[in-house]
Amino acid sequence: MTERTVLSMRSGGVLRLTLNRPDKLNSFTRAMHAELRAGLEAAAADPDCRVVVLTGAGRAFSAGQDLADTGWAIGGVAPDAGALLEEAYNPLIQLITTLEKPVIAAVNGVAAGAGANIALACDLVLAARSASFIQAFAKIGLIPDAGGTWVLPRLVGAARARGLAMLAEPLPAEKAEAWGLIWKAVDDDRLQAEVAAVADKLAVAATYGLALTKRAIAASSTNTLAAQLDLECELQRLAGASPDCAEGIGAFLQKRPAKFSGRKA
Repeated sequence: MTERTVLSMRSGGVLRLTLNRPDKLNSFTRAMHAELRAGLEAAAADPDCRVVVLTGAGRAFSAGQDLADTGWAIGGVAPDAGALLEEAYNPLIQLITTLEKPVIAAVNGVAAGAGANIALACDLVLAARSASFIQAFAKIGLIPDAGGTWVLPRLVGAARARGLAMLAEPLPAEKAEAWGLIWKAVDDDRLQAEVAAVADKLAVAATYGLALTKRAIAASSTNTLAAQLDLECELQRLAGASPDCAEGIGAFLQKRPAKFSGRKA
């Protein structure tokens, strides 16, 4: 039996998805794309799944695309580089960014090319101090994809985005944190424990409200202030009518811990 390229494990409200091609630094194949999408879609459909953790097996998070899986061959006809994006990467990024529950990237090692940008598409990125982020595309004559040209200037500004994209130099996790590219750099031996603590905290939070927060922040980069204020009104109405809001306010008034369900209604 062929070993799965993405391992899935549920513990309580936390679903952990592990990219599982450690001998290839977890580089992406079409099979890995299909398995990861299936895992994320299962999380979306499961009301008892409250948060998703995405990480890599072995010494890498992901080295990006496995070029051998694309049909590229020396001296051969180049495949349509945009087709793979339309078929696999773009739907994956859309799925991560619109999933109605938090997605945490636990970057345990190098995150290169599309692997870096898949990590950056997640809501919270925690990285081992030994990890690094590399926009490696320029080394093979390509442009940053998997949302890289969208997310980089928004997170670190146009000047740093151009530097990362054009020079293709590794960005250490600590500098990525200092630049605001990721949430936190963590000592290597503490990464998994730190991620587990964050995931457990989110898994008992008002996750429907967090989903609406995620939606609002995503819209803010293209909205005018007036449009964003209108969206806040719309989403706050939804949040205010949810069971979690009723529970949260009741718990606050009764001076007790809240017990959130994460459900819309």
